[in-house]
Amino acid sequence: VQIVESGGGLVQAGGSLRLSCAASGSILSANLMAWYRQVPGKQRELVATLNNGGDTNYPDSVKGRFTISRGNARNTVYLQMNSLKPEDTAVYICYQRHLTTDFWGQGTQVTVSS
Repeated sequence: VQIVESGGGLVQAGGSLRLSCAASGSILSANLMAWYRQVPGKQRELVATLNNGGDTNYPDSVKGRFTISRGNARNTVYLQMNSLKPEDTAVYICYQRHLTTDFWGQGTQVTVSS
């Protein structure tokens, strides 16, 4: 199974970006999908989760600004990021669990300038 993210880039503070994640090579549907972010020298941070029941969860740092959603294509997930702040700068990494197996993408860089 290959996980590929896209949609990262450079944006000014207050702007928006939409990240996409697609998994290929699996006959299963993801039962859990999430986005993490990683800053060099810091611990990987969970920013959004979506289970197959449609429940979402966000940490306080992004709540009200980020929205995770499932795409129409199987095993596709998006992260809509609004009101971006410089502290949101990170590599954003897509995670999917298919049955009991975890899959990770390589990440896409998001840079927010002040």
